[in-house]
Amino acid sequence: MMRVTNFYLFAMLGFLAVSSAETSTDEGIKAFEQGRYSIAKAKLRDAADEKGRAFLALSEAATGNCKQALPLLKGTVHDPVLQRLTGLAATKCEMSEGNGQNAFRLLSDLQRRFPNDPDVLYMTAKMHMRAFNDTTLAMFQRTPSSYRVHELSGEIFEVQNQFSAAAGEYRKAIELNPNAPDLHFRLGRALLLQNHESKTLDEAAQQFSAELELSPEDAASEFQLGQIAQVKGSSSEAKSHFERALALSPDFVQALLALGKIYTREKQYDRAIDLLTRATKLQAAGENAHYALMTAYRDAGQLDRARAEKNILDHLSKPADGEFSDFLKKLGEKPNEQP
Repeated sequence: MMRVTNFYLFAMLGFLAVSSAETSTDEGIKAFEQGRYSIAKAKLRDAADEKGRAFLALSEAATGNCKQALPLLKGTVHDPVLQRLTGLAATKCEMSEGNGQNAFRLLSDLQRRFPNDPDVLYMTAKMHMRAFNDTTLAMFQRTPSSYRVHELSGEIFEVQNQFSAAAGEYRKAIELNPNAPDLHFRLGRALLLQNHESKTLDEAAQQFSAELELSPEDAASEFQLGQIAQVKGSSSEAKSHFERALALSPDFVQALLALGKIYTREKQYDRAIDLLTRATKLQAAGENAHYALMTAYRDAGQLDRARAEKNILDHLSKPADGEFSDFLKKLGEKPNEQP
């Protein structure tokens, strides 16, 4: 007999106060709360009221008798707490019976009625994980030579921080379908996550450029090319890529930050402040954005606004020891020249 996880027991503790003059239904519900499901079923077998029938269904489900439980679980229930419990039990039973579509339909209804319920959210996550695993297995079994198999393998390796293996899978995918969108970008990113050696940077740049050949309006690839140019010391080239990324995606926060910092170093403070202000509005809780804006205000001599950004930073996070220890003293100092 299949064992069904008895979350019902925990969910129902304290749900009912059984009266001193217990009826058979009361005794059955009490037995259910205590995890004595066989006794609960015996006591609730002839229950005529809605609550008794619901607990009989839950008892059947808790002991793995989903065929008997499902018709009862899907019966009319008016009490919201019981609706939630019977809905969760019915969803689990449908899954155990292999009725995925029915399970997702029930779960969608639960999400609509109980959007912030932790049990509903847990069940949703679990079902989506199962669906992903089942679909992944089917893809590996049915289309083992597809470029999508290698693409998905690469993504899985990335999640596991195995970037060299991920890059290898993306290369195989590209060999099978060199014109598929996103593959060159993924390979370039996996390469950068491995290391920033000169050879690796060049290979990654080639991949991002190849992605732009396929998708000329890919802002993410332009941004990555800008970052590579920065690492290699070419500020003007980096600036061109960041400007292009922003032209393609005006709300690209990381591009706003990168370009704003360049303008700060070039002492184009008005342009820097404009970009960095936009970044802080888009990412109000982003410490990097507020720090960059604070620095631009400081270097521009707008000390009051720099202090205001410092106060925001203090509220967002406690800074590391010494990070801003001399900040106020240095506000009036001329910043060091930066390349």
